Amino acid sequence: MFNSIPLLTILALLPLVGALVLLFTKGHVAKLVGLGFALTTTVVGVLVFVLSRGTGLVESAPWIRPIGAWYALEFSGMSGILVLLTVILVPAVFIAEWNVGDRPEARWSTGTFFAMALAMQGLALYVFMASDVLLFYIAFEATLIPMYFMVAGWGGARRTSAAVKFLLYSLAGGLVMLVAVAGLYAVGSDQGKVSFLFSDLATLDLSGTVGKWLFAGFFFAFAVKAPLVGLHTWLPDTAEQATPGTSTLLVGVLDKIGTFGMIKVCLLVFPEASAWATPVILVWAIVSVVYGAFMAMGSRDLMRFVSYTSVSHFGFMVFGIFAMTTQSISGSIFYMLNHGLSSAALFLVVGYLVQRRGTADVAAFGGVQKVAPVLAGVLLMAGLATLSLPGFGSFVGEFFTMAGGWQRYPVQTAFITIGMVLSAVYVLVMYQRTMTGPVTPQVAETVRTDLDLREKAAVVPLIVILLALGFLPKPLLEVADETSVAIMNSSGVTDPAPQIEEGN
Repeated sequence: MFNSIPLLTILALLPLVGALVLLFTKGHVAKLVGLGFALTTTVVGVLVFVLSRGTGLVESAPWIRPIGAWYALEFSGMSGILVLLTVILVPAVFIAEWNVGDRPEARWSTGTFFAMALAMQGLALYVFMASDVLLFYIAFEATLIPMYFMVAGWGGARRTSAAVKFLLYSLAGGLVMLVAVAGLYAVGSDQGKVSFLFSDLATLDLSGTVGKWLFAGFFFAFAVKAPLVGLHTWLPDTAEQATPGTSTLLVGVLDKIGTFGMIKVCLLVFPEASAWATPVILVWAIVSVVYGAFMAMGSRDLMRFVSYTSVSHFGFMVFGIFAMTTQSISGSIFYMLNHGLSSAALFLVVGYLVQRRGTADVAAFGGVQKVAPVLAGVLLMAGLATLSLPGFGSFVGEFFTMAGGWQRYPVQTAFITIGMVLSAVYVLVMYQRTMTGPVTPQVAETVRTDLDLREKAAVVPLIVILLALGFLPKPLLEVADETSVAIMNSSGVTDPAPQIEEGN
């Protein structure tokens, strides 16, 4: 029944059409129209996810024949999970940022903010569903445009410099990737396979020095996006200046393109180069986990705090990807979903707190739980999800990542578990400093209201989903397994055999 309907194209174009419509819609109507498009995209995304189970959905048509480029989309496994994440987060952001255009520092209206967010969503959906590397690259780069305007248009006092820094880092990674894309085309032409399809690129002989350089080009772009330590400094600066909703989409959706690309491109197209680089990448990931955790503990700004927790968690994801076991890759994919949800909940509730107090300085808080108990409770739940407490889906993702990594790299896994301990420290210390103790006069004067119905509607569903994934992870873990098994088979790598000690 649905085979003749281009559902994937409809899914990706729907928010882009919404963005265009909003540019010509004003006032309160624009907000309603934007939310309507976001919710419709959510419904279509869930429908496509259900229809894709078991077989997946594919759309393909010739695009630029002379160079072998295709308009090719695929919805299965990892792509389906990240599409779900994307279509869930955007409506939550719209509800949370319902009055973002009314703030004194806003340059444009709420409707324009919604338009930029929908444009980013549509382009991100193209990234997650693309099965042609040229289409992937174009959408990858295009996502920067609406995100730049979201930071520059509605951010804080230093929003322009933060937006420019974000753009420069991202463009640097994208330009390096462009060289690697051109290199892939040259190698394919030499081997008689003129195609940009991932399925065709995976059959190329990319062993040797050329393959390693091309791998490095792609990995660099994804490591900027993810980001790993050394390439991460744009993220805390941007998160500090951006609105909570913008930071949610930046970390929850756009940054996932980095880890997504490491699996979709690096492992699939460059299996030998990935194995060659793995020892260095694993150490890099461990350093990111520990560094991000310590920086989170030392952060005086709440928005920077959340961004540094994400730097640490991206280290976990990258470690799971390159530990290269079925369990670690599946765990990393599941981790992407749950981190997107938990970081969104944390960014949004911290945004509510900062909006009430008028500052993000940790030292300016104290005793908030006595005057805003619901806000404090939601912050605690979001924090517990962030530290991967058992019962939340993030625990399942982190556990599978570590368990899979232990099978092949037990020493490195032992080191990375330091980050698990530190995450409990930085979350609980943050909560203790801001929520507990006596109510300070400044808090009593400024934090006069608890979460209202709209604010709850944006955050509570995210926490409910995190709890549901914690207790019922199997359905989505099986979806993640589709990708991890395919990657392992394509790479010719098998899971380590279990070691059983014989009794004396």
